[in-house]
Amino acid sequence: MKLNKPFLVVFLIQTIYAGMFLFSKAAFNVGMNNFIFTFYRQAIATVFLAPFALFFEWRSSPSLSYKTFWQIFIMSLFGITLSLDLYGIGLTYTSASMGAATTNCLPVITFFFAVLFRLEVWRINTASGIAKLVGVVLCLGGATILALYNGPALKLGTHFHLFGPPTVTHGPHVQAHSSATWIKGVFILLSGNSFWALWLVMQARIMKEYPSKLMFTALSCFLSSVQSFILAIAVERRPSQWILGWDIRFFSVAYCVLSLLFSFIL
Repeated sequence: MKLNKPFLVVFLIQTIYAGMFLFSKAAFNVGMNNFIFTFYRQAIATVFLAPFALFFEWRSSPSLSYKTFWQIFIMSLFGITLSLDLYGIGLTYTSASMGAATTNCLPVITFFFAVLFRLEVWRINTASGIAKLVGVVLCLGGATILALYNGPALKLGTHFHLFGPPTVTHGPHVQAHSSATWIKGVFILLSGNSFWALWLVMQARIMKEYPSKLMFTALSCFLSSVQSFILAIAVERRPSQWILGWDIRFFSVAYCVLSLLFSFIL
């Protein structure tokens, strides 16, 4: 059972992430601004994480230097704020399944960054090096097929919609517009993955100087919530868009926050 535990944890986390893409897409389909969505997600996560970080690591955490603070600030900006915002934009152009599929490119992008920053050695003439090369080719090939090939629609013979009626209308003009924006959405999703991968790689270096994981995570969420608020208020100032009612918007934000906390515990 111990041998299977890591695989079960990975499977569970991937299932949680799939739900995040589904609920996020549902919120965007009813008109929620993706920048506001990111702000609420990070702000609520900060409220939940901060008390635990202060209680468990406030006294044991090392002093936060000016240099380390700004490194965490930059990491939060690119690895969390811009990554989530780009992912939200990409989801509005594509689908929840596409958002989940592009995350499979994250290990490849992370591997490239790790090799670039000399955190990992890639020896192409060894068995492990060849296996990594095959994995990279298969992953990128699958992502390319998903991005460029738009097959026939799958109809299940039902008109029931779990999150309410879809906002997309029918007609040849909409289909052409959808095809034209699909590839752009995929590349935006991959850009978000690139920022996420860079955050994972750089996190390893900063954690050596500031090893308090809870404090680091809480501070990253706080800085990201501030950055997300600035971006969100710049693009959307209508008060009606900031109100979270008892609807899919609220449940989507709540699910993403709980998923983030649960993934951190795992």
